[in-house]
Amino acid sequence: MSSYNNRVDIEKMLVIGAGQLGIAVLRALAPKVKSATTPISVLVSPSFITTPNEVEKRSFAELDTLGVVLIPFDLSETTEDELAVLFGKFHTVVNCTGFVVGPGTQLKVTRAVLKAGVSRYFPWQFGVDYDQVGKGSGQPVFDEQYDVRTLLRSQKGTEWVIVSTGMFTSFLFEPAFDVVDLEKLTVHALGSWETRVTVTTPEDVGRLTTAIILEEPRIINEVVFVAGDTISYGQLADVVEKVIGKSVERIEWSLEELRASLVQQPEDVMLRYRTAFAEGTGMWWEKSKTYNHLKGIGTIDVKGWLSNHVADKIATN
Repeated sequence: MSSYNNRVDIEKMLVIGAGQLGIAVLRALAPKVKSATTPISVLVSPSFITTPNEVEKRSFAELDTLGVVLIPFDLSETTEDELAVLFGKFHTVVNCTGFVVGPGTQLKVTRAVLKAGVSRYFPWQFGVDYDQVGKGSGQPVFDEQYDVRTLLRSQKGTEWVIVSTGMFTSFLFEPAFDVVDLEKLTVHALGSWETRVTVTTPEDVGRLTTAIILEEPRIINEVVFVAGDTISYGQLADVVEKVIGKSVERIEWSLEELRASLVQQPEDVMLRYRTAFAEGTGMWWEKSKTYNHLKGIGTIDVKGWLSNHVADKIATN
């Protein structure tokens, strides 16, 4: 490991985005790769610096403590060529920004990375297995992610590593997604109670991505699977009941029902996601075959996340 650390010291590294995932990656990565002469950098929107909200103010302070260099850059207004000029200053680029600036973002960033001749690229693929999902899933976002993979595989100038994490664990409990509603005490199964989903917390993604970046021998041109948990919706309902100590109403949304609803509401983003996860294909993988399991790296499962969430909620009330 020491030989790799010495090499990383002379490699300039850029993280794109300082949101929930970007902060988690920087928190784990910065202490391991920064040096006095080559600090790690992060690309942020100009407003992050000029008019930050309360969350961004806290992130700004943490990044300062970590010794991270902030680079203000507007992805929505920047051309591919302008991005390539910026990326060309770095050896490794870790993309932690999603589709916040609209469709086409990931393809634009990836093309700029390749045009710049970046040596190593970790694309924004921290999600499901887009190879299994394929094209034509009904999710334009998924189609673009598949196109990013096709583009990376079509060239040899830039090494790439994809980290597949599944859904963020907290998204299962997002009110708008409506899989688990802790207020109404309901759990919806997407597809069936046997349908499974893989989830990982951003904190674990940050730790595992850092470990993958530093892995020796170096991982090259591979999809690496990680998981905090792989769970069926039936098991999810059981976990919720056990943690909160109350029964929940179990409601199944069949794939046919979701598809029919999507025909009526094709622009409903959350409905698109529910339908995609109800399909099941590419949405889960066995935890026993993941990088973290094989390396013996502990992660937070759904039960652990919910227990911590409930404890935090009680403590603040």
